[in-house]
Parts: sequence; structure tokens; C-alpha cells
Amino acid sequence: MTALRLALTELRRIAASRVGRLALVAMVLVPSIYGGLYLYANDDPYGRLSEVPAALVVEDEGTTLSGGERLEVGDQVADELLEARTFDWARVARERAETGLEDGDYDLVLVLPAQFSADLASSATNHPRQATLEIRTNDANNYLARTIANTLVSQVTASVAEQVSSTAASRFLEGFADIHAEVSDAADGAVQLAKGASSAHDGAGTLATGADRLVGGQEQLASGADDLADGADDLADGLATLRSSTTELPSQTRELADGARQVAQGDAEVAAAGRQVADATDDLLADLKQTRSRLAQDLQDAGLTPEQRTAVLERVDALSGPVEEANARVQSTADDLDTLSEGADQVADGAERLAAAAPELTDGIARAADGSTQLSSGARRLADGEQDALSGSRRLASGAHDLDDGLDELSSGASTLADGLAEGVRDIPDPSAKQRRAMAETIGSPVAVDRDAEAAAGSYGAGLAPFFMSLALWIGGFVLFTRMRALSTRALAAGQPAWRVALGGWLGPALLGAAQAVVAFGVVALGVGIDVAHPVLLVLFMVGVSAAFLAVIHVLMARFGVVGQFLALVLMVLQLVSAGGTFPWQTLPGPLHPLHHALPMSYAVDGVRRLMYGGPLPQLALDVAVIGGWALGALALATLAARRAGTWTASRVKPELAA
Repeated sequence: MTALRLALTELRRIAASRVGRLALVAMVLVPSIYGGLYLYANDDPYGRLSEVPAALVVEDEGTTLSGGERLEVGDQVADELLEARTFDWARVARERAETGLEDGDYDLVLVLPAQFSADLASSATNHPRQATLEIRTNDANNYLARTIANTLVSQVTASVAEQVSSTAASRFLEGFADIHAEVSDAADGAVQLAKGASSAHDGAGTLATGADRLVGGQEQLASGADDLADGADDLADGLATLRSSTTELPSQTRELADGARQVAQGDAEVAAAGRQVADATDDLLADLKQTRSRLAQDLQDAGLTPEQRTAVLERVDALSGPVEEANARVQSTADDLDTLSEGADQVADGAERLAAAAPELTDGIARAADGSTQLSSGARRLADGEQDALSGSRRLASGAHDLDDGLDELSSGASTLADGLAEGVRDIPDPSAKQRRAMAETIGSPVAVDRDAEAAAGSYGAGLAPFFMSLALWIGGFVLFTRMRALSTRALAAGQPAWRVALGGWLGPALLGAAQAVVAFGVVALGVGIDVAHPVLLVLFMVGVSAAFLAVIHVLMARFGVVGQFLALVLMVLQLVSAGGTFPWQTLPGPLHPLHHALPMSYAVDGVRRLMYGGPLPQLALDVAVIGGWALGALALATLAARRAGTWTASRVKPELAA
């Protein structure tokens, strides 16, 4: 019995009844129903956004420009949105919009606030402000409405910005003509100013030279007087400060000596008291030990058992421990107090010697301070007179030099100004009205986008088609093996070769899978209307993908039986999240990358994309090789599963014997 005959036998078994034939047709249509209906429902959702309810609130009060024109951008934006019908716009008040968004009447709300035009116009002032578009969404109504609304607001913002930039640029360019004429007149005046300033500069130079000679002699005389006065002032200030600082020194040192003596006496008394406390704690500790001995004897005389006496004495010992620690601390403290008393006596002796010498020191400082004050007064009177004379000569020289420098700068600046204005007149553009309009349009929208795609999907549904067609083929294969047997029990019992049994078990579903692929292609390409660049190659590729998917599901069913259905479902979920059918696979979390590169659905999606959109075909060879490798590997493993299933054991004949 050949593998083909085994496959046909299995197909006849399923189609033996009317219900079986209906089930067979239904299984063939499963991928078409799944993929076709989904792609039909999502073929072009962006093209039907005009059915999405949205509220438009225009509160813009407009503004008056400096030239007297009215600017009412809010109404203009509203008219453009209503005309474009990007959404099913309803122009309403803010209260109605907020209530409708909360109740689900609107999926989004776009608000143009009262200061919208005024904020836009502020770009031409010294205090520009950004205009604000308010957008309100409610994800409880629809999450994607927020994403679409953000895109819409970006487009509106770009459009408004282009209009504002073009208007501002146009006004800016119009001012160039006036600037050109005014700068030309200013250049002529700057030439005349430069000539007059040059003549005045020559006279001021002569005056400044004479004033410099007068200042030179006066500076030498004043310098010596200043040095003398400064030195005398410093000496007097220092001695006066020292005198004032030491006036109270004798009384302070006497107070220090008396205080130090009192501290020494107090420390001696504290040390004596500390020694008495130390002696008392020693006596207390000795009495406590004697008391313990007497207590032990009294307890014994009272007739207490050794255990009872031990319990009582342990409590006494627990009290003696802290007493011993306290005695050790008291003894240490008494020693420290003795040391402190001796140090205080030494400090008191030193303070007495300091107090005795302080009066003679303060008298000497006072006499020196009186003499330095008289010296400073005379030197300062001399220096003041010389400074008055020097100041007058310096003011004369300074004024002469300032006049000379100013006239020099004026002459140089006037010449530079004349040259710069003359050059500026040539550089300032003087465009015609037509040129200004063209320049304003370019400034308002400086970048144009030239879009080109090597391969492009025609719609949202076409973008999803490769993923859902691949997924539909897996689901179709999964459904087939809910009705078809992976291995023929009759062939196994007849001793057919394992490879033939495995191939026969796969070949029947593969024929139905090919029919699934062809019907699914027809529904997507003809029913849904998605354009296909390489229709014949795509049909052949889908048939091959279906055969490979069926081989993988077949080996799971052949090896694990009913459990294989669960494993096939798990494998489908793994491929569902790792194939990269919606977002680029690079956006997947890192742990899913190996699954993307290893599992066959990733290559199925890639191959369908290239054949559907018309992308480069060399990469298709890798897709075919990987999918073919999965198919051959699965068939080889199915052969091993068939060989294992052909070995009859006691547990298979009578499973209860294994219990």
C-alpha cells in the first residue's frame, strides 16, 4: 500500500458520510473565513475615519494685528477640518463636548482656546507665546482614537505654523526695501561726520600733551607725602587698636586668676568627696560578701534544701554583680578627680603670674599710641594738600585725554560706519513683490518630502495580510488534525514501513491544506481586493507553507496524540508573538528574538510580504530553505514516531496491566 493510497483512504473515511463531507468543506474554508473576514473588516479603517464622531470646540476670539487686519485662525482651522471630513466633526460648545466625550457620543474633542489667534500673532512681538491646541480623548471609548487624534493635531499644527511663518516672513521681507533706502542716506551722513571728527582730534592731541607734563611733576611730590601719611596712619591705627583691646587686660587677668583659684579649691573638695565615696563602696562590697555567707548559713539552718538555697543565693549573686561594676567605676572616677585637682592648682598658679605682669604692659602700649596719633595727624595734613594740587592737574589731563580719545574714536567709528553702511546697502536684499512671495512660501515651508518605497502595501488590510494569511494556514492545519488521524492504525497493524505510514498520514492533510491555501488566496486577492505583485509564486509559496505547517502539526499528533493538539496550540501562540507580523520584529523583547529566527512562521510572513508587495526576491530563498527544513525535519521525526507506534507492547494492548 503506497503512501498516496493511505492518504486517499483517510480522505474517503472522512468523506464517507454527508456530515463528513460538509466537515471536510468547512475545514478547507477555515483559513479563508479567518483570514478573509479579518482582512475584509480591517481593509482600510483609516479611509472610514469620517464615520468616527468627534467634537470641535472653537473659542478663539481672534485678534487685531499691528496693521489693523483681523486674524481669526480658529474659524479658519475649523472650516478646513469640517471641509476635509477627517472625522465626523460636530462643532459644539465646550460643555456639550465634555459631556459627549464622557457619555461616549464622541471619541475625541479638539478645542481651539480663546487666545489661539492672539498667541499666534505674538510671534511678531518681543514677547512671543506658543498657541495651544487642546485635545481630549477617552480611552474607555476607543484607545486608537487618541493615537489618530495626536496625528491629526500634528498635521493641524504644521499647517497653522506654515501659514504663520509665511505671513511673518512676507512682512519681514517687505521691510527690506525701506531699510535699503534709509541705510543709504545714513552712509552719506557718516562720511561727513568722519571728516569733522578728524580735524577736532588733531587739536585735542596738542592739549593733552601739555597737561601730561604738568601732572608728571605733581605726582612725584604727592607720592612721597602719601607714603608718609599712610605709614603714620597704619602705625596709629594699629597701636590704637592694641590699646583699646588691652585696656581691661589687668582686671580680666585678675578675674581669671581668682576664678582659677576658686576652681582649684572646688576640684580639691570634689576629689576628697569622691575618695570618701570610693571607700564607702569598698566597704559596701565587703559587707555584701559577708552578708551572703551569713545568709547561706541561715538558709541551711532554716531547713531549705540545697536546690532552694542555691536559687536564693543566685538571686543575691545577681545583685552583687552590678555593685561590683559600680565600685570599679567609682574607684576609677576618684582617681580621675585627684588628677583633675592637681591640674587645677597648676592653672591657678600660672594665672596669678599673668595678672601681676599685665599693668606694666598696658601702660607701655598707651604711651606708644599717643605718640603715633600726633605723627599721623601732621603727615595727613601734608598729604591732603599735595593731593588737592595733584587732583586738579589730573582732572585737566584726564579731560584733555578723554577729549582726544573720544574724538579719535569718533573719527575712526565714523569712518567704519560710513564703510559699513556703504557695504550694507549692497548686501541688503531689495526683492520684488513676486520674489518676496516666493521667498515667504519657502521660509514658511522649507522642507518638501519626496516619498518613495521599494515595496508598498496598498492599505492597512494589505499590511496585515501576510501575517494573518500565515496564521490562517496554521489554524487551518490545526483544524484538519481535529478530524484526521496522524497515523493509520490499519497500516501499522499490517506492518507497513514506518516512512510510508508517516508520509501517508501527512499527505492527506497536505492535499487539503493546498486547497485551503488556494481558496484563502482567492478570497484575499479577489474577494477582499488586495493587490498581489506575484500571484502565481504566492500561491505556490502558500501551498508550501501549508505543507510545512501540517508536517509540524502532524509529527506532534503522531508522537503525542491528543497532547500534540495542545502542543500545536502552544507553538502557534509562540509564533503569533514572535513572527513580527504587525510591528518590526526588532521591537520585540530580547528573549523573543531567538524564537523569531528559529520558528517557521517568521519566514512565512516574510515570504508572503515579498511576493505580495513586490519586494526583492533573493531573500525568498532563505525563507523557502528554512520552511523546507522544518518540513523535512518534521517528516523525519514523524517516521520515528510511526516506527515507535508500530511496536506493540503490553501497555498498549491492555493499559490496565500497567496499573
